[in-house]
Amino acid sequence: MARSATVFVCSACAHEAPKWHGRCPGCGEWESLVEEERGEAGGGSGQGTARRGTTKALRPVPLREVEAPAVARLATGIGELDRVLGGGLVPGSLVLIGGPPGIGKSTLTSSALGNLAAKGASTLYVSGEESAAQVKLRAERLGAAALEVPIVAETDLDAVVATLEAERPEVCVIDSVQTLYASGLSGSPGAVGQVREVSGRLLRLAKRTGTAVLLVGHVTKEGALAGPRVLEHLVDCVLSFEGERERTYRTLRALKNRFGSTNEAGVFEMGDGGLTEVEDASAKFLAETTGAAGSVVLCAMEGSRPLLVEVQALVSPTELVPPRRVASGIDRNRLALVLAVLARHCGVSLSGSDVFVSAAGGVRVTEPGADLALALALTSAARGEPLGAEGRPLGAFGEVGLTGELRHSPHPGRRLAEARKFGLEPVLCPGDRLGDLPAALRGAFGAGGKRSARAA
Repeated sequence: MARSATVFVCSACAHEAPKWHGRCPGCGEWESLVEEERGEAGGGSGQGTARRGTTKALRPVPLREVEAPAVARLATGIGELDRVLGGGLVPGSLVLIGGPPGIGKSTLTSSALGNLAAKGASTLYVSGEESAAQVKLRAERLGAAALEVPIVAETDLDAVVATLEAERPEVCVIDSVQTLYASGLSGSPGAVGQVREVSGRLLRLAKRTGTAVLLVGHVTKEGALAGPRVLEHLVDCVLSFEGERERTYRTLRALKNRFGSTNEAGVFEMGDGGLTEVEDASAKFLAETTGAAGSVVLCAMEGSRPLLVEVQALVSPTELVPPRRVASGIDRNRLALVLAVLARHCGVSLSGSDVFVSAAGGVRVTEPGADLALALALTSAARGEPLGAEGRPLGAFGEVGLTGELRHSPHPGRRLAEARKFGLEPVLCPGDRLGDLPAALRGAFGAGGKRSARAA
């Protein structure tokens, strides 16, 4: 009887089985067996013993003797993308770009390929979701350079690998990795085993040929990258493209980067002509600030980049039990923490009110430094008293502890400099001698924001 070319491996305990089981025979986990190709080196015990006896031992080399040649990066011509990547694409690297449908992943990669092609770099666009005619319709609004990018519409991994071997492009986009399939596996495209095999073969090809490969990936309903976690471990860089389809602003973040920092973020705006870089995002977000009750400007940090974002809060009496807590762009866990501290230490109880908070402009804020601005916005909305002076909104940042104290936030100098650039003075933030949240609230409402734990 012929030996099966595939084996089912448990993703939890690595147990191997010749056929699929709903429950792993090794560890008992349910739905953990995934199909993989059987390795050629795993023959009988005699073959393994013979191979071990003839394998030559390697000589370890001290790191100081290892030569690390300088590799010139490929600039995509999109400044925000290049900064998030750490200066551009590294030849031979594998970059994964994930985001919800319609966010602009294909538009971003098409623009990057068009700019590279205009500079004389060899490029290739592999489309597994759309036909060549559909991709052309999108490229027509991106400019003439995007129309010079060669394209193949194919989902067979063997055909794609053969094309890359023959063409040897400097940069290639695979849109998307979940649509490619390996004919040696029986799973459908997008299955765990298929995605693992596809990404593994593309990684080996990229390292061997020096082609920089950009993989476009899907996300789950929770916003996480779809597919096995091994996909994120295999690639050199993981980029997350975030935003709301109903809004024009998009944020690009690096979740993993072997060739640069993960503390960078790029801001884009979607328009009729595609994605446009937003170099001065603070000015965009502050242009529509209201200064009304419940409005506070947060001096946030997106990596190493200061960003001014308006935090809005609405407090409305309700008879619902429990009352609603709705957050848009704000971490709901941070909102719950701030509400608890306000009730326990500041006497601001909102247990009988619906609470709605939002980061205006569709920006997502996750850092703890937003706590003070969120607390001020909630208190302002509850009391119906606007903060700030002379029609200007109040700026604030700082972390709030569980006991009501104010804690330092990183890069205070950059935050304050960005606030002064737009005339936000004073800015409420923790000082050298840390105060607490009740004192900050008394200072903000007692003197129009001119006295607090620290007014910088």
